Amino acid sequence: MSPTSPRRRILIIEDEPSIRNILYVLLAGLDCESEIAHSGKQALGMISRESFDAVLLDLRSTQVPAETMVAEIKQISPSLVGRVLVITGEVTDPDTLEWIEGQCLTPVAGNRLMSDLWGRLQVLLGLAPPAAHRT
Repeated sequence: MSPTSPRRRILIIEDEPSIRNILYVLLAGLDCESEIAHSGKQALGMISRESFDAVLLDLRSTQVPAETMVAEIKQISPSLVGRVLVITGEVTDPDTLEWIEGQCLTPVAGNRLMSDLWGRLQVLLGLAPPAAHRT
């Protein structure tokens, strides 16, 4: 991003500390500002009080089912429709995959998190490559 461009704000909803830390570091390397929610309830409160450019949600990370979280996010902040990225882990269930697509969610495979996250965010938010990737 250029020095005059505002940093993109991403909300991370993840209850696993090691994954939260990895995501925080990855997003910092992409020149994004990250906020971390340790629970679904905390995340919904943050979304109601603050503005985010995108949400990164682990489908299995919160006490609140993913379907409920996504519906609440869309109700609280309609601007986030199409801007929720879900970490899918090893999800292969056709119904879950169909739900992800039907909700306009952007899947990020948990086993390819580092390689997929940048590309997905770049397309979603129109980000320029980080300095290390520019030629």
